Amino acid sequence: MLKRAALLCVLLLATALPASAGQPVVVGGTLASVSEAPWAVALTNPHSAAASGRWCGAVLVRPDKLVTAAHCMDQAASTYSAVQGRANLADRSVGRVSAISKVWIHPGYTTKNNRYDVAVLTLSKPFTGVPSLPLETRVRMDRTGVVPTVYGWGDTQGTGPDETLQKAAVPDLGDNACLADKSYVANGYAAATNICAGYLEGGIDACQGDSGGPLVLNGRLLGVVSWGEGCAQPGKPGVYTDIAGVAEPLLQQVR
Repeated sequence: MLKRAALLCVLLLATALPASAGQPVVVGGTLASVSEAPWAVALTNPHSAAASGRWCGAVLVRPDKLVTAAHCMDQAASTYSAVQGRANLADRSVGRVSAISKVWIHPGYTTKNNRYDVAVLTLSKPFTGVPSLPLETRVRMDRTGVVPTVYGWGDTQGTGPDETLQKAAVPDLGDNACLADKSYVANGYAAATNICAGYLEGGIDACQGDSGGPLVLNGRLLGVVSWGEGCAQPGKPGVYTDIAGVAEPLLQQVR
């Protein structure tokens, strides 16, 4: 299983872990502006191999709260920075930056099965005046046929500029599409806590560096990028943490 994060990209590719902080934005996506996705936040870290420090994605759900993937938070909290309003991470003349003062990781999260892959970060300097994204707490919204959009600064595999905010529509395939794959089951896919989304023919997907980034449907946070096998490979859709499936403890942290 491949975690979709940046610095760990080479290691994750070699060991088949989830999506997080590393190298390759969204594969097969299109450019997105910060005005259309002001709540999209990039997490940077000096341990990243990328010059921009790109590590993971996140989403602003309160002026001082971010939601991201739990597997992104494997470094000391003091080493992370949250960047808002910067479509091109190389352009440090724009955007707002805040340190992270507190990290909450879902108590059910474990690297053994990658379930409950979600974390809440508290900003040292709130992003006041920036629109936030409400959480989708209705379980029924994860259903076959809806088409949410994923946002991120991750690897594009040559389909666009890396480290630049992109978006891609990824149809919800329903849990059975991932549960039918023995390797997805072995890596911990669970209908109660995951969303299976993408294209069975491949070509469009989240990738390394997109971990923790938002999966958005009807103006709400449906999920966050968690893991996948490869990026945009045929028969290997993306796996997202289902916000509705982890909503109860999450809401306590973001109120």
